Amino acid sequence: MSEQIPFSLAGLDHVVFRTADTPRMLAFYREVLGCPLERRQDELGLVQLRAGRSLIDLVDVAGPLGRTGGAAPGPEGRNVDHICLGIRPFDEASLRAHLERHSVAVVAAGSRYGAEGEGQAIYVRDPDGNAIELKGAE
Repeated sequence: MSEQIPFSLAGLDHVVFRTADTPRMLAFYREVLGCPLERRQDELGLVQLRAGRSLIDLVDVAGPLGRTGGAAPGPEGRNVDHICLGIRPFDEASLRAHLERHSVAVVAAGSRYGAEGEGQAIYVRDPDGNAIELKGAE
């Protein structure tokens, strides 16, 4: 017999990335992906960026919050496999040109299934090496 869950999920609220280089990560998420600054809590080493209805939090590993999480992210240690940002429109040629202007390499591309069904996607890495999927959202 399954227990009834006393809530319903509304969607992804936020993702938290720990970083050793907040200014570089902030520039990537703002300038390359267009995430506006939501708020800063410098006393905690926390910067929050808006990604549609969700937030992307950047936590400085040297700050009060970051020190509680151990070693900084790197090639042998990831905090997250990838996050997926739904984008509209998905114009692959203009998207690739934009990424190239910012010296961001496409590491994979193709059709992927996500919350809004099947759609075209491009994968890139942020300055700390986290995989970011940019997926066409209908």
